[in-house]
Amino acid sequence: MDKTTLGSSAIRTADTHLNANDNWLGTIFYISYLLFEYPQNMALQRFPVGKWMSLNIFVWSVALSTHAACTDFGGLFAVRFIMGLCEGSITAGFMIVTSMFYTRKEQSQRVGYWFLMNGTAQIISGFLSFGVLHITKSTLHPWQWFMIITGLMTLILAVCFWLFFPDSPTTAWFLTPEERSIAVERIKVNQTGIGNKQFKMEQVIEALKEPKTWLFALFNIPNSLTNQRQIIVNSFGFTTLQTTLLGCVDGTIEIVTIWTGVTLAARYKDARAWVSIIYFIPNILGSILVNALPWSDKVGLLFSYWITGVGNWTHKRITMNAIMLSAYCIGNIVGPQICPRNRVPWGIIAVCYFICPFLVWWIRIILSNENKRRDTEAESRSTDIDDVYIEEILDDGTKVERKVEKAFLDLTDVQNKDFRYVL
Repeated sequence: MDKTTLGSSAIRTADTHLNANDNWLGTIFYISYLLFEYPQNMALQRFPVGKWMSLNIFVWSVALSTHAACTDFGGLFAVRFIMGLCEGSITAGFMIVTSMFYTRKEQSQRVGYWFLMNGTAQIISGFLSFGVLHITKSTLHPWQWFMIITGLMTLILAVCFWLFFPDSPTTAWFLTPEERSIAVERIKVNQTGIGNKQFKMEQVIEALKEPKTWLFALFNIPNSLTNQRQIIVNSFGFTTLQTTLLGCVDGTIEIVTIWTGVTLAARYKDARAWVSIIYFIPNILGSILVNALPWSDKVGLLFSYWITGVGNWTHKRITMNAIMLSAYCIGNIVGPQICPRNRVPWGIIAVCYFICPFLVWWIRIILSNENKRRDTEAESRSTDIDDVYIEEILDDGTKVERKVEKAFLDLTDVQNKDFRYVL
């Protein structure tokens, strides 16, 4: 919710000299996000995930509250830069922890569940925005109250993260020693381990060489509307009060579509790509309608815009996360500059939405072919060829070899021939 406070505040700044609607305030957040995405991912790999995330959330809360004290563009520019720096740890951190606690078949639903909170946040933000607009007897403007309130909410969350958010199954405070062992054992089927703090450059290079890494990156670029949703709705001709409440519909649509999408993907085998492709159809239709409808039809434009919202622990994994999130940043850097409130930008967005399903289809073909190739190789390969042994020195100095489970080693998807991609 606090990430989108700029768009929420921009429609309420008519009572102040601050130009919160300046396109650069939306862009600088994602420039900072882009610059610090890989360093943040490296820090998540080096330090306890929960503690590092809580530290970033704390800094974020301070920067968010400080918006209310800014008196010029330079001040807003600085706090937006700091928030972008901190944002780099959040999504990557959630993905890392989710992969350490859940099997790959479970992960799509769990990731969907925490993404559902984006929709929940939009609903809360809509009602909160509507409420602060009724604050009239105060020296602070409504947008300043909005920043302070959301900043305090984020501060409370930072404390909760520090105290309760787990770093890994092996240290989770809510699990007994026996349950921790079970939690580690159950994710053995992932063939991805549970976390390794050693830097391995060969894994970084491997990720950079893989075509699917860059296809996923391209897929993440058309994400340019995050900070501008309320600004766009307001530009259709709705009043400020109407726009704040209409923002709740955005959140509802996001909750419904994500929940149904992850449920379908989890229910049907190898259905992730097909569900993603199907869910892009409303996006394409909505972006075409925004271009085709007259600007006087504000209700038609609103509904068309709403349906465009439907689709939306090793070093190798961290590298891929960083690249994909960096691509997401590029889309959001460009987004505020093209200002999708006229025909040309919406045409560009429509083309992007049209291309995305084909990227998903291409990725699925690559991964499916790789799975088939590995299955064929496994049939002709001896079962003990891939056994892994480590050398261990006993107390008396004797060296012995001990067999270990490959599933718990820091092997990439390429190195581990037992790994299969979920489609």
